[in-house]
Amino acid sequence: MADQNDVLLEVKNLRTYFKLTEGTLKAVDDVSFNVRKGRTLGVLGESGCGKSVTAQSILQIVPTPGRVEGHVFYSGGKSTIDLLTLPAEGESMREIRGREIAMIFQEPMTAFSPVHTIGNQIMETMLVHDTTATKEEAQAKAVELLGRVGIAMPETRIHEFPFQLSGGMRQRSMIAMALMMKPKLLIADEPTTALDVTIQAQILRLIKELQAEMGMSVMFITHNLGVITNMADEVAVMYLGKIVEIGDVRQVFKSAMHPYTQALLLSIPRVGRKEKTRLQAIGGNVPVPLDPPPACGFFSRCSRAVPGRCDAGVPELIETQPGHFVRCVLYQ
Repeated sequence: MADQNDVLLEVKNLRTYFKLTEGTLKAVDDVSFNVRKGRTLGVLGESGCGKSVTAQSILQIVPTPGRVEGHVFYSGGKSTIDLLTLPAEGESMREIRGREIAMIFQEPMTAFSPVHTIGNQIMETMLVHDTTATKEEAQAKAVELLGRVGIAMPETRIHEFPFQLSGGMRQRSMIAMALMMKPKLLIADEPTTALDVTIQAQILRLIKELQAEMGMSVMFITHNLGVITNMADEVAVMYLGKIVEIGDVRQVFKSAMHPYTQALLLSIPRVGRKEKTRLQAIGGNVPVPLDPPPACGFFSRCSRAVPGRCDAGVPELIETQPGHFVRCVLYQ
């Protein structure tokens, strides 16, 4: 899909399964994509489709009893390394987490420790990864970053606890902690969830400014199509643990091919819509991926489903246009 010399992260045949008493829950099922250097990949889909678990799998922080298989090739150092071959709690993986690849978690209230100050938690990133740094240097860096992300009086805020900050301030603090070591890849897992639109716009603008300044790549996870069009260069649409469509963001949104992507686009509110007309909604919900049958995951909700074909096997991801891939029997 992209020149390999331009690829920072290549995820190949990623599978994350949870062995439960009820069966095998396939949260991420054979997912492949690339994150290019200095570019943004948007990962789009409804809640429960596997977006966050994909990010956790890359960093090997999937909670038990999750089991991760496949390949995650990272090319940010002197050589390309498969992150999944490294011990999850080993020194090499711990060096990459936070320093090379950082993550903004979805809910900062639970991601931050409630019994430590914001400053101590941000400083810890530098003190762990840079053994030559002093506590005073780490504190000065934390104050500088808190100021950069738009927090007033950062010298005072670093001594406060997470519960003393608003949702927007906690989110900004999470961004400051993620950027402490100037990572090559930033994974942003719905960083604007539950924030008002003004704060959302400020945080999105901030991420774009810092990306341009640091030259880092971004993997931006969201269910908001408007955010994807504003932030991403490429977009991967996920459904039931699989990528159903992937390509350049303008190409995908201009000529969406998968019925799920088309239905998502039709559900967007538009200026000029007739008064009292209802938004088009996708019927049903994302099924629980517990021992899913060998069929298209969207079959039960698809208005264009073809019985005997869509439920006869899992469609392959095929290239319909240069760089534009779709997983649907209608194009096979």
